[in-house]
Amino acid sequence: MEELWHYPLLVLVGFTVGFINTIAGGASLITLPTLIFLGLPPAVANGTNRVAITIQTAMGVAGFRSKGVSTFPFNLYLGIAAFFGAIIGAQIAVDIKGETFNRILAGIMIAVVLLIVLKPKVNMTDLAERLTGKYLWLGIFVFFLIGIYGGFINAGIGFVIILYLHYVHRMNLVRVNATKVAAVFVYTLAALAVFVFNDKVNWLVGCILAIGQGSGAWIASRFSVKKGDGFIKAFLIIMVVAMAIRLWFFI
Repeated sequence: MEELWHYPLLVLVGFTVGFINTIAGGASLITLPTLIFLGLPPAVANGTNRVAITIQTAMGVAGFRSKGVSTFPFNLYLGIAAFFGAIIGAQIAVDIKGETFNRILAGIMIAVVLLIVLKPKVNMTDLAERLTGKYLWLGIFVFFLIGIYGGFINAGIGFVIILYLHYVHRMNLVRVNATKVAAVFVYTLAALAVFVFNDKVNWLVGCILAIGQGSGAWIASRFSVKKGDGFIKAFLIIMVVAMAIRLWFFI
């Protein structure tokens, strides 16, 4: 990272990623290759990315709250469960062939698109959200597992979180995204701590990237509340298809 043009590039990439991640997900599949291309070792790129994700999600939470959208304390319960999962995930060393991993993830993303398109329409105005009792405990368990994956690499997990919260807990997509950014913020703190402890963070690069991601997340969070579920669903489908094609054909 010796060229000056790297830094405005990081801000631009960060803004794009922050916007995409807040409304949909999967944009770490843009960030990580960019950081590696700019000269960071893969493990350091993974750890450095967590600095920006922390700021991005914090700004996303603030943006949603500024529009009066919050799912507290449900989001906190899920975030704490994922926090402990992320500690495990960030410490796991898994040797998976990159091509195989990417194609499995691409297949998952295509399945996500099919679920979004083919899932029978649920009228959320007629169904109450399911945030307590057995559904709360189910959410805690699921987010512990999500935290393990999120702590490991985080890429693509936003799609899974969105579908799970939308169809299992019957939350509209605006409240889903408000919950998602809050939970990801909490568990990213755990993952970042592990990477910092193992000296796998480039703070200068991470902070510059965070400027862009935080700005993108703030704008996206407020914009998505204004546009509502229809915009989020369309944006989500486009991003899932794009990421799946990228993973399958350009690995």
